[in-house]
Amino acid sequence: MTEISVFGDPVVLWLGQLPVTRATLTALAVSGTLVLVAGILRHAILRRPGSLLAIIAELAVEWPEQLVADIVGHPVPSLAVFSGTFFYFLAACSVAGQLPGVRTPTSNLAVTSALAVLVFVTVPVVGIRSQGLGRYLRHYISVSPFMLPLELMSELSRTFALSVRLFGNMLSGYLIVALIVALVGVFVPTPLMALDLLIGFLQAYIFAVLSTVYIGAALRAREE
Repeated sequence: MTEISVFGDPVVLWLGQLPVTRATLTALAVSGTLVLVAGILRHAILRRPGSLLAIIAELAVEWPEQLVADIVGHPVPSLAVFSGTFFYFLAACSVAGQLPGVRTPTSNLAVTSALAVLVFVTVPVVGIRSQGLGRYLRHYISVSPFMLPLELMSELSRTFALSVRLFGNMLSGYLIVALIVALVGVFVPTPLMALDLLIGFLQAYIFAVLSTVYIGAALRAREE
């Protein structure tokens, strides 16, 4: 029987006509773990405000808030939640990818493309909500109507760049570590695994920053 795959990721099961791949299951497991950790940190803040977990929870919330404030120029709680969720999900995927037999979901182009499309859709939604439909559409032709095709190409290209950059970096790190493990054993490539994890965190940070920049630009347009 021929094995069915999506972007090279084998299908584990079917939910009706919807294929569920290994990357999907890993992403769901990562998401569930993050929700559990968030619940534990919330409980720590409410019940033990002076504990180490409570301090970690406060830092975890303050960091994306500060990131958004630095980029946009003022606090935007909803955008902080959006960008922070991206960062923690991608960072957790990098950690999961270090586990034996687990491939990080972000090394699958379908996953990174879905994340990039989410940003792509959010930008005009935020822009229309903050500026109104007419004003938002006018910014595409503010310089010249002939610039409209270039503006649309710019929107599409940055979405493509977001997905491919994350996919390429995560996949290359995973393949290098897997190859060295297969050749020389588990313990020798430990420093490379640490480097791969660091690269994963860096890519999560870059993705969160770029997402904030794109969405923040739509918000700042209202102020200008």
